Amino acid sequence: MPRNQTLQLNDGNTIPQLGFGVWQVDADVAEDVVSQALKIGYRHIDTAKIYGNEEGVGRAIANSGIPREELFITTKLWNDDQGYESTLEAMDKSLERLGLDYVDLYLIHWSQPENGKYLDTWKAFQEIKASGKARSIGVSNFTEKALQDVLDTGTVPAAHQIELHPYFNQQRMRDMDAQHDIVTEAWSPLGQGKADLQDETIGRIAEAHGATPAQVIIAWHLAIGNVVFPKSVTPERIQENWDAQDVTLSPEEIEQITGLTRDDGRIGPDPADFND
Repeated sequence: MPRNQTLQLNDGNTIPQLGFGVWQVDADVAEDVVSQALKIGYRHIDTAKIYGNEEGVGRAIANSGIPREELFITTKLWNDDQGYESTLEAMDKSLERLGLDYVDLYLIHWSQPENGKYLDTWKAFQEIKASGKARSIGVSNFTEKALQDVLDTGTVPAAHQIELHPYFNQQRMRDMDAQHDIVTEAWSPLGQGKADLQDETIGRIAEAHGATPAQVIIAWHLAIGNVVFPKSVTPERIQENWDAQDVTLSPEEIEQITGLTRDDGRIGPDPADFND
């Protein structure tokens, strides 16, 4: 697979399939680790207001010397900013913290179904896209019903970011996304370093390829069409994750990893119940 492979979004823009995530990256180290990732070759950075590190990400971008048009920057609207006017304000504040005129993708971080604000928020997102402050707009952690409600507005999200890893492969949601040409993005793609990385099947496949279990899991995500952004603050691991692009899995290996999914595989909150 060529490095920095891109996928086509349904709005005509493109997105690098392998990115670098900064969830749980402390604000005081975000600039350094993002700078390392950019030097290695990453061009897609995924952050969010709630991560508290947009400023560090912005400094890394500013100091990278990389032309803005070569980068793909995602950030997300946090839950307490949902609503029409507050969403517009939150976008401006994120851009200020990032030091950017626009982001490439802006996501509603959680649907919060009981709060019932996501359609007003989505209306503001459409205005944000029309203004050019976000090149593409999408959602994150939406239930099937909430996603359908958004689809019923007539404006289709470009991307949907969800928890997704071998033990929780989200086939049903990926199928719904695919039906509407929505790119699926995977957070916690390695299962937060827990059972997925110790799985015997993944270990056996890794050994056959002279790769690490993490590289095999990333290669699986890439093979099934997910956008994926593993997180690390370790230079060696950042490089290792990048090199996963050199691992080519057979159709049988992809099927074996896909078959590892479990009913109890979810690690994070269920979007249907997350209303904080």
